[in-house]
Amino acid sequence: MDEHDWMAERFEEHRTHLRAVAYRMLGSLSEADDAVQETWLRLARSDTTEIENFGGWLTTVVARVCLNVLRSRRTRREDPFEAYVPDPIVSREDDVDPEQEALLADSVGLALIVVLEMLDPAERLAFVLHDMFAVPFDEIAPIVGRSPAAARQLASRARRRVSGAAPTPDADLARQRGVVDAFFAAARDGDFEALVAVLDPDIVLRSDGGALHPDSLVVRGAEAVAARAMTFAGLSPFVRPALVNGAAGVVVAPQGRPFSVMGFTVRDGKIVEIDALADRERLAELDLSILDD
Repeated sequence: MDEHDWMAERFEEHRTHLRAVAYRMLGSLSEADDAVQETWLRLARSDTTEIENFGGWLTTVVARVCLNVLRSRRTRREDPFEAYVPDPIVSREDDVDPEQEALLADSVGLALIVVLEMLDPAERLAFVLHDMFAVPFDEIAPIVGRSPAAARQLASRARRRVSGAAPTPDADLARQRGVVDAFFAAARDGDFEALVAVLDPDIVLRSDGGALHPDSLVVRGAEAVAARAMTFAGLSPFVRPALVNGAAGVVVAPQGRPFSVMGFTVRDGKIVEIDALADRERLAELDLSILDD
């Protein structure tokens, strides 16, 4: 085996981990794949004889690549798009792909990725690397150009924001599914009171049809969300159960064409957040063929 083949083999051993880091950093599956590919290209141009910790080196490189993407993204989009929903990871309820399981380790729900989108790039990097992948602050500091103490502060600040904004879902998937099914049954039957009954009073509905789409919106409060759900009751027959970032969700596909992917966060038997991606261009990039019978 020559050096290039050896290096490629070692890289493949770490690919799933690198993609998991990049997805948490970027909230985009396509950008995560691009970041992993760029990491491979940088490895191919490097002198591997000087790399002592192969996995650590790769994690650092992919983190630097992602940080550059986040900073570039922020300059392009100065005003945050409030209704933005990150790329969901969609899988069958009865058959989760091992690579998807790795991407979703540590319960990376869609609601959490939404909150990560609101962090400063350096805060996001420090939080993701330290809190999700146990990277020491001594190794994070050079990536963000700060001291280890300052890197620790970045992660601490991010942790406070995340803990206050990202609801922790019920662990029982069957219970989640029961609540989601009740939501769609009430919408289908036009039962407004039953809809409100399964919604948390402070529920947030985030619907992302694309930055320029007039239907992109954020709705807050049980009655307002219930009223919105009633207007789409006609789509209920086209709802297909799925796991969305490891939690109960659905794909809405009239005539087999994806209309939206909806992720639900259920806590204490109530829906506290709904994140719906209805951007046609981004839906077309998702692999939803896994739901085909």
